[in-house]
Amino acid sequence: MNELYELPDGWEWKKLEEITELITKGTTPTTNGYKFLNEGINFLKIENIVSGEIDLSTIEMFISKEAHQAQRRSQLKENDVLFSIAGTIGDTAIVKKEHLPMNINQAIALIRPKESLNSKFLKYSLLSIVSQNTKDKQRGGAIKNISLGDMKNTNYPLPPLQEQKRIVGKLDSLFEKIDRVVALHQKNMDEADAFMGSVLNDVFGKFSNKKIVALKGITSKIGSGATPRGGQKSYKTEGISFIRSMNIYDTGFREKGLAFIDDEQAQKLNNVTIEENDVLINITGASVARCCIVDKKYLPARVNQHVSILRLKDRIIPSFLHYYLISPFIKSELLFNSSGGATREAITKTMLEEFQVPLISLSLQQKTVTYLDKISLYLKRIKEVQKEKMENLKALKASILDEAFRGKL
Repeated sequence: MNELYELPDGWEWKKLEEITELITKGTTPTTNGYKFLNEGINFLKIENIVSGEIDLSTIEMFISKEAHQAQRRSQLKENDVLFSIAGTIGDTAIVKKEHLPMNINQAIALIRPKESLNSKFLKYSLLSIVSQNTKDKQRGGAIKNISLGDMKNTNYPLPPLQEQKRIVGKLDSLFEKIDRVVALHQKNMDEADAFMGSVLNDVFGKFSNKKIVALKGITSKIGSGATPRGGQKSYKTEGISFIRSMNIYDTGFREKGLAFIDDEQAQKLNNVTIEENDVLINITGASVARCCIVDKKYLPARVNQHVSILRLKDRIIPSFLHYYLISPFIKSELLFNSSGGATREAITKTMLEEFQVPLISLSLQQKTVTYLDKISLYLKRIKEVQKEKMENLKALKASILDEAFRGKL
């Protein structure tokens, strides 16, 4: 949408900076010598913008009045529009009175509209226009970003204020209907997950009277890795896979966010080299106890300190252990046992070593895995259909937005 297409009568093209009082961004208070506090003035980050709204319940960082005053340029006002410009691009929200006082970090742009521009109209149009205009200008490496200059120079189709309000009302109505349908598809996906959980509980509940053995008795390795010196800045664009907790999900390995290290870095982590059929489990953080088996196409690979390798002996099938560990009842045991930390859940190596697993015949294990694979595949297909429908609805929203800001709604 970089081209200046023909607008309806009464509309005009403006640069975004011409119809706003302010376009700026925040900064990290530690840059100015101020510390984060446990209470005080709300300090907003991208993750605190949830589904197009500021979620106060997710804010964990606060700053002092002095730090807030030092960052005057990013002090928020009611009806300011926020737009994420780094990391996750394009998350938007409108500041409400109950959010204040509040400040923001450098990953969020603050856009203060003039009286000729309705805040909600601006929010909707940012989703359609700014994101499209700047998509091919995203800069940076691992973290992409949009410059304030890109935003200020965006060509913006501006209708009269009353027409803006009419369009907002129409979009609110249409999107509410679409969101209800999206919610139904999400409910279907959630119910599929719940059904799989009940199946897992039922299957492994039948083994409760079987002989049990500690994980250390059926593994040849239990151990986590470390982060290479230099942290994220030392990661490479290609090389040996470096697996972190963000890649580990109960439903399978996720490639998004997969990091890479070079041979020299990998050499220092040889003790946590991943082998085919290793079971990986997250041992710290919010995703503690998530686990999966990594596809061999991602090998060779290493893990960081938040992920532990479970390398099994011949007495147990990896998929059997994976299904066992992700069954809700068993996972709750792991989570309960990992709740010793005050602010951060963690599963220690000793906890893993002593964790009890049913020891049944290999033939029964294989029969169980085959049965669960069949159900898992069936539910996966159901979820894929639901996800496809949700993506179609997302595309419909984008199409409606495009029509709206061409004056065709």
